[in-house]
Amino acid sequence: MKKQYITFILSIYSILLSAQNTATVSGTLRDAQNGETLIGATVEALGLGKGNVSNEYGFFSFTLPEGKDSVTLRFSYIGYQTTLRKIKPTGAIKLNVSLRSEDNVIQEVVIKANSLEEKVKSTEMSVMTISTREAKLLPALLGEVDIIKILQLKPGITAGSEGTTGIFVRGGGADQNLIVLDEAVVYNANHLFGFFSTFNSDAVKDVKVYKGGFPAQYGGRLSSVIDVRMKEGNNQKFSGEGGLGLIASRLTLEGPIQKDKSSFIVSGRRTYADIITRSINKANEGKKDYNPIPDYYFYDLNTKVNFTLSEKDRLYLSGYFGRDVFTFKDASFNFLFDWGNTTGTARWNHVFGPKLFSNTTFTYSDYRYRIRNILTGFFFNLGSNVKDANTKVDFYYQPNNRHTVRFGANATYHDFIVGRLKAGSDDGEVKFESGQTFDGMEYGLYGNDEWAITDRLKISYGARLSAWQNKPAFNMNIEPRAAINYAITNKWSVKGSYSRMNQYVHLLASSGLSLPTDIWYPSTKGIKPEISDQVAVGTSYLAGDNVLITWEAWYKWLRNQLDFKDGAELFGNNDLEGQLTIGKGHAFSPLELEIEKKEGKVTGWIGYTLAWTKRDGFPDINGGKEFPPRFDTRHNLSIVALWNLSKRWQITATWVYTSGYVSWLPSGRFSFQDIPGGQTQALVPIYGDRNTYRYPAYMRADLGIVMRWKGRHTDNDLTLSVYNATDRRNPYFIYLDAETVKTPVGDAPTRIFAKQVSLFPILPSLTWNFKF
Repeated sequence: MKKQYITFILSIYSILLSAQNTATVSGTLRDAQNGETLIGATVEALGLGKGNVSNEYGFFSFTLPEGKDSVTLRFSYIGYQTTLRKIKPTGAIKLNVSLRSEDNVIQEVVIKANSLEEKVKSTEMSVMTISTREAKLLPALLGEVDIIKILQLKPGITAGSEGTTGIFVRGGGADQNLIVLDEAVVYNANHLFGFFSTFNSDAVKDVKVYKGGFPAQYGGRLSSVIDVRMKEGNNQKFSGEGGLGLIASRLTLEGPIQKDKSSFIVSGRRTYADIITRSINKANEGKKDYNPIPDYYFYDLNTKVNFTLSEKDRLYLSGYFGRDVFTFKDASFNFLFDWGNTTGTARWNHVFGPKLFSNTTFTYSDYRYRIRNILTGFFFNLGSNVKDANTKVDFYYQPNNRHTVRFGANATYHDFIVGRLKAGSDDGEVKFESGQTFDGMEYGLYGNDEWAITDRLKISYGARLSAWQNKPAFNMNIEPRAAINYAITNKWSVKGSYSRMNQYVHLLASSGLSLPTDIWYPSTKGIKPEISDQVAVGTSYLAGDNVLITWEAWYKWLRNQLDFKDGAELFGNNDLEGQLTIGKGHAFSPLELEIEKKEGKVTGWIGYTLAWTKRDGFPDINGGKEFPPRFDTRHNLSIVALWNLSKRWQITATWVYTSGYVSWLPSGRFSFQDIPGGQTQALVPIYGDRNTYRYPAYMRADLGIVMRWKGRHTDNDLTLSVYNATDRRNPYFIYLDAETVKTPVGDAPTRIFAKQVSLFPILPSLTWNFKF
């Protein structure tokens, strides 16, 4: 123990010693055209092998040996012109740099991870970054660009049901993904029952996704982190963009409040099917035997302002407001179903000095749904709500080029209204009410150091201390995080990582779909936090200068997993815990492979995953025996290609193959009659072990053609997307039916057969996008 203590003191001393006789270069990297910060841009001192990458706030810092000779710095970022700056390395040097876009930026790669070389060198594993500007090129369902659906094309991520935005990452459930928008939690990232996500691509700047090897600053979910960051607003000039599609329209306006000092952005999206249905209903109002058509629409509104208070301080205020509204009304029936998210973020960046940067954040999240039904003489209301208020502070400290230290803390107050049901008669004689309310506090304290031990060996090590308090329950857990990278050559490295995560809030879902009526429920004395441990190994190889090959293998252990007992009742029940059962699970993959090409006329990637996912130990499900969850798919293959024909024309294509989902179907049926020769009273299904039937494989090809042209004051493109271009009818769900015939002794089933329900045939769509 004494030897370890001395070693620790010597390590601290060596860090302090290395800071002597050095110059520190720090600053912020931005887009010269609009002032947006650049995340993951590279800074390098030519000939010295020194440099760094800008963090999620665009800030960078690194040290150089002091000297009289000038040093040339190179600033580079995918899709931007490389910039060179000469400096004399003495003292603390503040250097804010703006990079200009290249003319062919639209032809750059769709998915990037900082840069290819940085991805090889980094200790980060299972990480990718998505640029929405390039994601708009891919063909999309009904022309609506969707970032979440692009994630489904990556290895290690399994899609939910056809067309939906549900994702299952490395064997985890749909609720085990931490989705944050400007650091505020988004509890339900879906519109139209999961067919579209809540993220308007025109308002989003950057999306970073972690499938494993989670940094210590993240916690609260088991399987992934999807970190979505909004644009900050153009602080150079007023501009706008938008689009007119088959089902929705979008408009974004942004500009400076004070040039170079402050800016704003407002972005809205809305569907307009309800305008058509209301017109039809109004035209047919009063007609005999006319049944009104239900109304449905959704909308998103993103807003953000930011202010440069001084050279060291910047303030950001952002908000998101989104709703889905479904209504149906006739003479005796009035039905309303609405749900949505509200988030707010206040963020303060402060630079203490060239080596220390901080970010202090306050966020608010509110997700709720409401069902209101009014009949003649009777009504009922059903709803649920979860609200969060969070404060956190994060520090970024770079004492020298070999160490990057992050540390911070956060506290979140949760408020839950679970399954609130109110019903009664108009005269007040009949009244009924049920539901539960909870609250709780969630805490986090973390520290992490990325240490370049040598030029070839890097390690990242740290831990997160998480805690949950919900009287009388209290849980505290240590979550270690570690990663290692060894560079065999400049273009080939091997990596490994380990992480533990705890989840204190849980989604109680009544089906395999992501429905807005699913309920979020806290950990209590009877419900322990869910826990996952994940270990991964892999390698990254840069073939030539523009093809990156990444292989990973991983294993994940899951404990305290929640599910409903067979026959559980979800609504109108004040004892939801009594309807739950607790078990465990595991998932593993020996092969998660990605090959991505970054440059040339044809770019894109190929992703393949071979994986197994299992659940077991649930005493009230499948007799406690092991079974695969619905999203256990053995093979997942995706191919994405973008072909640049010219500056005006581009062809894009995607092809997806997925092993069929598993399902629980009856293995047989029996019937009985009240008396011999009488009518059959019932057909009773017989179920065997859970999820033993596998659907047919899912295959889909999508095509897209993009044509661009310049107007007098606008840049335009017309995008033709063809979803499911081969018109393959993939199964949405399968059910069993019985065919009956007349017999001398009555009706009797003669054949039981499976019927498949499919959603989407071939679906072409046309979208006009513009910028000014």
